[in-house]
Amino acid sequence: MSVSDEARGQHDKIVEEIRTSIKQFYGRGEKFRIRHGSTNSTRQTATKGQNFVDTGSLSNILQVNKVQKTCLVEPNVPMDQLVKSTLAYGLVPLVAMEFPGITVGGGFSGTSAESSSFKYGVFDRNINYIEMILANGDVAHCSEDKNPDLFHGAAGAMGTLGVVTLLEVQLMPATSYVHISYHPVTGVADAIGTLEALTEDTSIDYLDGILFSKNQGAIIVGRLSNECAEDGKMPTFSKAKDPWFYLHVQDRISKTPNGTSTETILLAEYLFRYDRGAFWAARWAFDYFMTPFNSVTRGVLDGLMHTRVLYKAQDASSFSATQYIAQDLAVPFPQVGELIDYSTKVCNIWPLWLCPLKPTPHPTINPFPASGHGASEMLLNVGIWGPAPTKRRDEFVEINRGFEEKLRTLSGMKALYAHTFYTEDEFWRVYDREWYDALREKYGAGSLPSVYDKVKGGAVARKTMKDRVRDVRPIGGAHGLIKAMRYRYSSDYRRIIRDSPV
Repeated sequence: MSVSDEARGQHDKIVEEIRTSIKQFYGRGEKFRIRHGSTNSTRQTATKGQNFVDTGSLSNILQVNKVQKTCLVEPNVPMDQLVKSTLAYGLVPLVAMEFPGITVGGGFSGTSAESSSFKYGVFDRNINYIEMILANGDVAHCSEDKNPDLFHGAAGAMGTLGVVTLLEVQLMPATSYVHISYHPVTGVADAIGTLEALTEDTSIDYLDGILFSKNQGAIIVGRLSNECAEDGKMPTFSKAKDPWFYLHVQDRISKTPNGTSTETILLAEYLFRYDRGAFWAARWAFDYFMTPFNSVTRGVLDGLMHTRVLYKAQDASSFSATQYIAQDLAVPFPQVGELIDYSTKVCNIWPLWLCPLKPTPHPTINPFPASGHGASEMLLNVGIWGPAPTKRRDEFVEINRGFEEKLRTLSGMKALYAHTFYTEDEFWRVYDREWYDALREKYGAGSLPSVYDKVKGGAVARKTMKDRVRDVRPIGGAHGLIKAMRYRYSSDYRRIIRDSPV
């Protein structure tokens, strides 16, 4: 598939329109933000009265190059659309985020990781080059060889160095299936040790884990395969009648607590296995609305249980910003046990997601540990998602600030899509301000918000009357539910599964 003149012409036309808007703001000395039309962030942001540059129309795939194993894609293309298009050529992204609505641009700017990240690092490590509009309206092309400082700086910088308009994504050969093995573990130390050992196995393509409690968990190993299950039967996780994936995993290890069990599933089922229920985060919506949590209610409410819809509901309520812990914290393997002990003490949230992560070399905005500090240098990301053990906002803030301080002492880093409660001084003690500010100065990014401006959001702001009203149960949740019900759910990954070989 080559880039057609029509596709390139349409892309260039949109870029020119965006450039014109940016130049106008730049000429007037006005700051602006980027509006791209979707979000998978849990942060609450105050944007009323601000200038925006709309990039929502940059949502096309211009080329899939089967020989080079690359894909030329605009930033607002979601994962399911990307996977559908590349599978048609027998290819798949090296890192495909587990939520189908996460966009390519969001993955690049927001430091996204998945179960293949132990091999390939975060999503932005698998981008060959980007096209970017600078804050003065100039167009820059960035790669390892051209403007490499901007190329590395923009990765994970939340769109604060310029407007990304095109990316070349690395791909790898796809298979029809993934062969999965579930390894039961009996505790935190067992899970950590098993995961660390498996990161050395080059035959593994995907690796993550779930800790259901201090005493029960599973390490999940995936290998790409073109061999169907011998009996032809394969579990699915995309239909209303199907179990949520994490419940399926728990059921598997409960039936085989002393040994590994295996099964084969379609590749697309695997890639988006955590979409329904948003891992398990939607579990607490049932508690919030005092609704039984069982296969019948999950099936009836399935249309509301996919991540695209759940994020719509979240955006319309204040629940995630005031009552729900949402943290992804990555620390070196030797420090993981201490982090989980701390989490258990302060909020006792289970399950936890475990995702091994190959660090990004410096320079980078993310405070990955510098190379040379250990044999493996691998990090383990711990996903901590669940209701806060308090309804008081001040205590909620202190719990999150406690996580941030603990992370600093453990030489770890956090995903900035999540709640961020650092003061500005605290933030820049963790992140490299001198390097980052030098980049902003060099490329004239002063009219864009800084990383701290983006992530601080409204998290530490005073509550408005609307916030207080929405905190009253079930007003905020009901408001979010109504918004979600008005959103028509669709996903390309269901069509991928429908069209896959059986």
